[in-house]
Amino acid sequence: MASPRHLMKLSAALLLLCVGVCVARNSDFSIVGYSEEDLSSNDRLVELFEKWLAKHQKAYASFEEKLHKFEVFKDNLKHIDKINREVTSYWLGLNEFADLTNVEFKAAYLGLNAAPARRGSSRSFRYEDVSASDLPKSVDWRKKGAVTEVKNQGQCGSCWAFSTVAAVEGINAIVTGNLTALSEQELIDCSVDGNSGCNGGLMDYAFSYIASSGGLHTEEAYPYLMEEGSCGDGKKAESKAVTISGFEDVPANDEQALIKALAHQPVSVAIEASGRHFQFYSGFSTVLAARS
Repeated sequence: MASPRHLMKLSAALLLLCVGVCVARNSDFSIVGYSEEDLSSNDRLVELFEKWLAKHQKAYASFEEKLHKFEVFKDNLKHIDKINREVTSYWLGLNEFADLTNVEFKAAYLGLNAAPARRGSSRSFRYEDVSASDLPKSVDWRKKGAVTEVKNQGQCGSCWAFSTVAAVEGINAIVTGNLTALSEQELIDCSVDGNSGCNGGLMDYAFSYIASSGGLHTEEAYPYLMEEGSCGDGKKAESKAVTISGFEDVPANDEQALIKALAHQPVSVAIEASGRHFQFYSGFSTVLAARS
């Protein structure tokens, strides 16, 4: 069994940007449906837009801004409908991001910085000698109690912090048997060596911070604010709950190494999520990244 003070991280050389599981809770996957008739006239589009505004409790500062957002909404709906007619493995819908251009979406929600040279505190790969025949055909760490509920990063480019925290939560649960939600806000506020809060960061730097600072507070003790704060100002308790002594990178472009790592513990990853499809998709697809 892996040490509680070590964890794996998929090298950012494999993937570039991060949204991962941290964009929305289940309650945020509220998609307003549309029909072919809604596309038939401007009046129907206005009705659909007003329905979407009410569903997501959207309000704008001026009538001019609302008109602009309506035009963005129509363009996004046109794209959504086109893809839904062409693709069957996933579905795009009018979610909470339907009034954002793809440029606005990327600026607000994607926050992984470019990868530096490999920084893993260990240069070896601990599962190198594991035989492929000894690996399970599948593994679901949620069913094994090593994954907390889906969290919402909100309008803060903090996906790097959520990915980091999820990996630490996972290895801690595997070793101790206790699944504890940890603080992303602490990383946003305090992990400033190489990271930039809501303007992006990298998991390597965050892991290094955790190892060198004595660990992380729980989410309850240092709750998420969806914005940058001063280090320590938001914490409600002094003692830190979980720590690590280091981390390792999964060898880049090595699927077998990744499979070996995943068989033993959750892995911190980043995904290329800048494509327009990711802004609206629902369901599962193996081709989203390629199509982006």
